[in-house]
Amino acid sequence: MPIRSAVLLCLALAACSSGFGQEERSVAQAVEPSLRAAAAAAEANRDYKGAVQHLTTLYQRREDDRDIGVALARNLRYGGQAQAAADLMQAQLIRFPGDGDTLVEMGKAYLAADRLGLAAKALEQALAVKPGRWDAHMALAVVLDAQGQANEAQSAYGRALALSPDNPAILNNLGLSLALSGKLDEAVATLSRAADLPTANAQIRQNLALLLALKGDAAQAEKMARQDLPPEMARSNAEILRALAAGAAHR
Repeated sequence: MPIRSAVLLCLALAACSSGFGQEERSVAQAVEPSLRAAAAAAEANRDYKGAVQHLTTLYQRREDDRDIGVALARNLRYGGQAQAAADLMQAQLIRFPGDGDTLVEMGKAYLAADRLGLAAKALEQALAVKPGRWDAHMALAVVLDAQGQANEAQSAYGRALALSPDNPAILNNLGLSLALSGKLDEAVATLSRAADLPTANAQIRQNLALLLALKGDAAQAEKMARQDLPPEMARSNAEILRALAAGAAHR
């Protein structure tokens, strides 16, 4: 059975259930901390399928726990089940009308499902309730970029950075947004700032390498790219970067 169908079935069963008996309730309470710990460990290890299994079991028993619902939706989204995550959060809003955390996760799920209009609506509603959520500002910025609203997107990234300064994820997305809108020098400076942070990941460095090549700096682009790639891939990537840099030099 697909994960989405399994989750919806769990919701239906929970809605129709008359509740646990005392003995069953005691057992459920005893195993709940272990399930929570197992779900957290699975998510940390990027075992999203395992996390969904543990969280689904918890959600069957604790559908009134908003945080479990949000965690389940998040792991469905991470595991490629974005629409199922959005459906789950839509159902949760019936129990928790206007809940900011539920709306944020629903917006991210709709974004991952490429339903940009619904994503924007959910994220705007979320920010009306929780304006301090930098991740909601960043998600909305991604939506705006995808809709071709570069200036509005960059303003949203700015609001996210004001709440979470030197956040490499925000800087990475802002750098790419600037590049897409033709501000290549500013984009390279922004991604260089992100790449210098201790928490920067390989994707940020590869994005910077690409922008350096587009700017015509093949040597720096190759140097950046080689930091994370195995030798054979680095050689292949270097050829692409040199070609991009050569093209940039002739523009």
